Amino acid sequence: MAKQKSQGAAADTEIPEDIRAMSFEDAMSELEDIVRGLEQGAGSLDQAIDAYSRGVALKSHCEARLKEAQLRVDKIVVGAGGSLSSEPADQE
Repeated sequence: MAKQKSQGAAADTEIPEDIRAMSFEDAMSELEDIVRGLEQGAGSLDQAIDAYSRGVALKSHCEARLKEAQLRVDKIVVGAGGSLSSEPADQE
């Protein structure tokens, strides 16, 4: 399958298929592990560069998942009498 291009500041970053299949929580957990490892200076320079690159892709994936969630939340509608309902989000 083709890799997805991310949006925003890291627009040139390709998101690998294994990351695209991750839930937000799993991607965030792995990103936190990468940040912790980079902060501790663990591994070689090449490993740090690879970890940083994967972290950028994980960050882009998390941002995309948050944007999708925000679109869904934005479509929650307050009806007459204060009842809540939702409408399908028009995602482009």
